[in-house]
Amino acid sequence: MQRSDRLVLDSGRGQFLDRNGRKLTGETVWALAAFPEPGVPRGTEESMSRLAAVLRTEPERLVKWLSELRAADVWKDPGRDEARGLTDEEAEEVRRMDLTGIAVLPYRNRYPLNLPVSPLHAIGYVSQNPERLRRLYGEELAARSMRVTDRIGGAGLELSLDRLLKGIGRTEAIQVTDAARRPLQGLGLRVTAPDNPHYPLQVKTTLDLDVQRKVEQALAKHGVEQGAVVVLDAANADILAMASLPAFHPDRIGEDATDERNHALIAIPPGSVFKTVTLAAALEAGVTDEDERFRCQGEYGRYGLHCWRREGHGVLTLEQAYAESCNVVFAALAERLHPEALRKTADKLGIGRQIGWHSGSFADGKPLRLLEEEEAGAVFLDAKNGLDGGVRTGTGIGQRDVKITPLQAANLAVTLLHGGRVFAPRISSEIRYADGGLLAKLPTQASPSVYGAIRPETAAALRRAMKAVAAEGTAAQSLADAKHALAGKSGTAEVGVGKTRSNAHWFVGYGPADGTARYAVAVLIERQPIGLRNRAAALFGDLMESLLPTVDKKPASGK
Repeated sequence: MQRSDRLVLDSGRGQFLDRNGRKLTGETVWALAAFPEPGVPRGTEESMSRLAAVLRTEPERLVKWLSELRAADVWKDPGRDEARGLTDEEAEEVRRMDLTGIAVLPYRNRYPLNLPVSPLHAIGYVSQNPERLRRLYGEELAARSMRVTDRIGGAGLELSLDRLLKGIGRTEAIQVTDAARRPLQGLGLRVTAPDNPHYPLQVKTTLDLDVQRKVEQALAKHGVEQGAVVVLDAANADILAMASLPAFHPDRIGEDATDERNHALIAIPPGSVFKTVTLAAALEAGVTDEDERFRCQGEYGRYGLHCWRREGHGVLTLEQAYAESCNVVFAALAERLHPEALRKTADKLGIGRQIGWHSGSFADGKPLRLLEEEEAGAVFLDAKNGLDGGVRTGTGIGQRDVKITPLQAANLAVTLLHGGRVFAPRISSEIRYADGGLLAKLPTQASPSVYGAIRPETAAALRRAMKAVAAEGTAAQSLADAKHALAGKSGTAEVGVGKTRSNAHWFVGYGPADGTARYAVAVLIERQPIGLRNRAAALFGDLMESLLPTVDKKPASGK
């Protein structure tokens, strides 16, 4: 009678790279592999003590782990889910011990321990989900090319590309023993692997580990505990970085103080950031122009609406009203507009709809959306709701029913930089076979609105207004030390009710604002105390300084 114990060394799942070819998944290490009790001593007491020393653990803990094994496994450090990697010297020392039921084998950790950044929500995680696996991969289960215990994509690109990433088979170590698990002479340990040079696939993302690291450093510097930052390439809306807090661990989903949800893709009220849409709608509809003057005395006079500056702003131009984020002016503009004008202008700017890269028929003939979790957001709950003046004025200043995602917000800046052309941000540029052959390219893609686009003249007016925000408006103090001309729009939104009431701090902008912009950025800091000054603009400024080349000083005027 014989029995075999199997250890999966590599699931065969496809891997992710950043835009420069650096690994985001798939770190192969020398791992200590152990099989269940072999029925004979594994080695001498001295050799087991030497093994414990190599693993930097106590002999008692090692012996306990080995004695309790019911299935083959690899040694992991306390609190970790990845195999502990041995150096070449350590691996060779263990091999010389000639232990029974213990081997040093190449093992692939899904999520590397040595990445310079935290686990990425954009990449996501894999997990066991038997119900979903049966629904999606019934044929593979029937053919025994997959097992119900296999891990499949649970979020991020791991989920979106799961059908391509799952591969064609595992690399396994198989130990054959007799019925009492004693080694059989001549059989021992063997390793089996798929014999196909095309797999596993390699997915090249648009992410840049250097940019991602700088984003995480800026979030840490400003003590952000919940929120998101998105950095897009201003030239084509490629996603260079996407950070979400609280952090998560891909092997321990649901752990206390973590959150596997990608806050960059969750829609929440944007506050005054939405005044960008209101201004665009008013200019497009011709209900105002850049020469109009407004008077703000602090109170709007209806709906209980007032300006954030209680004493009022006095007389303002349209650009000044945007730069100073005057609620009274933007409530008035919203009341001049039909709700459909606001909704359609938002759609033209990529707001209120999913805008991430997608294909109706990808390389395998099936639809593909790269970021499945992206929420569409909204402008009004329904068409009738927008007819109410109170709702419409609240919408005009970015409250009430309005919700957008940080991804949409960053993409809004790219849209304005391109005169009103909306891109579909992509997070992957190509997928290749293991031998380097091309499976599919994911080209830069536009995301036009069914209602057309705003006029280039409107986009130019909005860019001028965003420069004024940074030069002399609400963000001037936060960005006073910036060495580059920057542009953007801040926003503070009330979220929740009662004891859960808090503010969300936003800043959406781009830089440099003079010459050719390189980066478009959205910053969201959630769960901020009511009344606290907006912190997002300062984080934006620090991040842009770390991303942009060093210069002597910015021009005297940002306009």
